[in-house]
Amino acid sequence: MLTSVLSVSLWFETFENSCMGIELGHVSALFRYPIKSMAGERLESAKIGWHGVEGDRRLAFRCLADRGAFPWLTASRLPELLLYQPIGRQDTTGEPLPTHVRTPDGREYGLRDEALVKEIATRHRGDVELMQLSHGIFDEAGVSAIAWGTILSIAREAGHDADVRRFRPNLVIDTQGAQPFEEDRWVGKVLEFGSEGTGPAVSVILRDKRCVMMNLDPDSAEAAAEVMKTVIRMNDNYAGVYGTVVRTGELRVGQVVRLRA
Repeated sequence: MLTSVLSVSLWFETFENSCMGIELGHVSALFRYPIKSMAGERLESAKIGWHGVEGDRRLAFRCLADRGAFPWLTASRLPELLLYQPIGRQDTTGEPLPTHVRTPDGREYGLRDEALVKEIATRHRGDVELMQLSHGIFDEAGVSAIAWGTILSIAREAGHDADVRRFRPNLVIDTQGAQPFEEDRWVGKVLEFGSEGTGPAVSVILRDKRCVMMNLDPDSAEAAAEVMKTVIRMNDNYAGVYGTVVRTGELRVGQVVRLRA
């Protein structure tokens, strides 16, 4: 009889976990990057829609001479892009987009100022144009996430400070286990945000294969090759995951994160 009761109890616990998911931890940092490859904006809260965090990567500079499938100018081509800071806020487009851009030497240009385009083109040594896409300009998917434990482990092994900005995620999740690269096990599952079960949800679709941008210091744009070498050695150059939004809502720092099938 006792065995039957325990079996039923275990069944209900398993059923509840499959429906509610297991608690991973909480959101420890939240970012958006209004202009692709430029400096990001750290947030306390943000709406997330079908195309990711509102205002995230809606703008990018296109290399006019590039006829390939990915013509966007990124910091892997022009590291100094990281030192440009989108500032101000306009809401006339329905999304929080910048009004100006502050250059590395402290000058400020209007977002559509031809002088800004000319400066970027001069640094790139090729013609560019600023483009805006309402669905975002992403590498793989509309949301990127990484565990804090992964960042700490990489930094320790590479001999650098744990600067989350190197990884340019939308979401940093401080997990209970704090194991490095535990995000690999999230692929094929759903991240749910908020304790009430009605908050945003993101379907994790693939691991994040890294590029040389991870080597770049966000404050100087100087490269440190050991960062990427460390990720290659530790996890075959994967760190973090990409996902697509399956339920919209509001993300907040401190929000509980659950993982369900």
